[in-house]
Amino acid sequence: MELKKKSLVFLLLNVLIRCIASQNVPTFYWVVSIDTFHVVHKARWPKALSSFGKLGHRSQSLNETSYTRLCSTKDILTVNGEFPGPAIYRHRGERFNVNVRNEGKYNVTIHWHGVKQPRNPWSDGPNYVTQCPIKPGANFTYEIILSTEEGTLWWHAHSDWSRATVHGPLIILPEQGKGYPFPQPQNEVPIVLASWFKGDVMEIIETALQNGGEPNQSDAFTINGQPGDLYDCSTEGTFKMVVDYGKTYLLRIINAIMNEEMFFMVANHSLTVVGTDGAYIKPINTSYIMITPGQTMDVLITADQSPSYYYMASRAYAVAGAYDNTTTTAIVQYNGNYTPPSTPPLPNLPNYTDTDAAANFTVRLRSLANEDYPVDVPQTVDTHMYITISMNTLPCVNNSCDGPDGSRLASSLNNISFVEPSIDVLLAYYKGINGVYDTDFPNEPPYYFNFTGDDLPDTLLTPERGTKVKVLDYNSNVEIVFQGTNVMNAAENHPMHLHGYSFYVVGNGTGNFDNSTDPTSYNLVDPPEVNTVGVPKNGWVAIRFRADNPGVWFMHCHLERHASWGMDTVLIVKNGTTSSTSMLEPPSYLNPC
Repeated sequence: MELKKKSLVFLLLNVLIRCIASQNVPTFYWVVSIDTFHVVHKARWPKALSSFGKLGHRSQSLNETSYTRLCSTKDILTVNGEFPGPAIYRHRGERFNVNVRNEGKYNVTIHWHGVKQPRNPWSDGPNYVTQCPIKPGANFTYEIILSTEEGTLWWHAHSDWSRATVHGPLIILPEQGKGYPFPQPQNEVPIVLASWFKGDVMEIIETALQNGGEPNQSDAFTINGQPGDLYDCSTEGTFKMVVDYGKTYLLRIINAIMNEEMFFMVANHSLTVVGTDGAYIKPINTSYIMITPGQTMDVLITADQSPSYYYMASRAYAVAGAYDNTTTTAIVQYNGNYTPPSTPPLPNLPNYTDTDAAANFTVRLRSLANEDYPVDVPQTVDTHMYITISMNTLPCVNNSCDGPDGSRLASSLNNISFVEPSIDVLLAYYKGINGVYDTDFPNEPPYYFNFTGDDLPDTLLTPERGTKVKVLDYNSNVEIVFQGTNVMNAAENHPMHLHGYSFYVVGNGTGNFDNSTDPTSYNLVDPPEVNTVGVPKNGWVAIRFRADNPGVWFMHCHLERHASWGMDTVLIVKNGTTSSTSMLEPPSYLNPC
């Protein structure tokens, strides 16, 4: 009886907390639907951001809209008919709700990428992990709880490949009355890098998964929805960023691309990187950046060149293998009286395979780590995990699939290829439903070998399949070393993303991680605090975080092909001993599976 009383008190406290918190919380209404109309959309930022409003309400719709790119027209799934989708501006520590109504033809969910959602996995978004999808004709209200995030984040669909067109900026401004830790820019301009497929992206991945082979590559990259001048039928819509000479601008760069890491530059201009993944860093002066899918960067640029037109451009960084080798462009256009050039100068981007350029940029990232923006890097570790990241294959009957030697392509973490359950892991955990997942995701790979060696044996190709999760104690200090492998002669890095947390990247290196010597080189003073980190194909990355956010949290590669093939797992962080260190109760309505 005493236990029941405590449970009732706990429930009432959670309801009371939610009711108090919900007062004066703005709600945005989004509708995902199919509205077929023909229009060549012009780039519209930053004007559209000011029209959306930093703190106001706006009715939204998630729909399928007809867009023309690369000389052809197709219907794409959108929010409010916009590609990219609408931007949301909020202040640090605020709350807001987004009601999503699905009027499209596919299931959909929305993830708030980089938002920690303290104690609130119910609104995190990955389908069959923290919620059942929003089916056509249904709706769901997300409750977004901001905490320590500040800077550029983003939102995107988290169901199959629908995020290709369903995504947009989520800008977290400083608290009311506070400024940036750098001079106030003249203006802020979101720069969203995305993929464009001539075909239906959902059909592309469905066909690939059915046949077991590689999905089609994208046909173009875009900057704010436009491919740019280097593609056919694209000059009219090329995004233009208008600047005044001598003024400094803040670029809020988001890599929403499906399957490629990207280099980015602006011709004849220097860049200063001041933030990444919703946290500030020590300023980095550079001519280029390398940004992985899922990552965001805050970059200052000063208009200090002769008034003219200059290309900003982005193209893939890919070690080897198949990738989209096209280049997307936009134009930095100076105000003033001058004759525009017939062809703006292009930046000299690093080569596609320039691993030194990628590594030399990434290694410079350091947290700001000052009195106003301190870090809290775990100095000791309670749980060590060593996770190998591999490409794999699965056998097919009569070698009838489109993968190597008639097999089916797969991928894994610690030789476990994740299987999506029939109901979401969070609900099963909360209600104690057995048979949905197993809690035996391993802390280390099942066997050790020269992970980065050449000509690895075929016996390493086939993973185990399952819905396996790792359970962590509340407030435990966790270290994960991600180890890239050369299984199947893998040709790509892996941007690993953890939901519900930012983590500190304390170390990285090439080759196989050495537990005896490599930790001595860790940066435990000012490591970058991020939510997505690129793991080199033949190298390793070490991260640390404190498991102080109870709930069910997805961890996966942000290359969409790899996630679709099983390069995923789930971390379950147990409740603490008090109501304030335990998961919130679920919302009043949950979508059925």
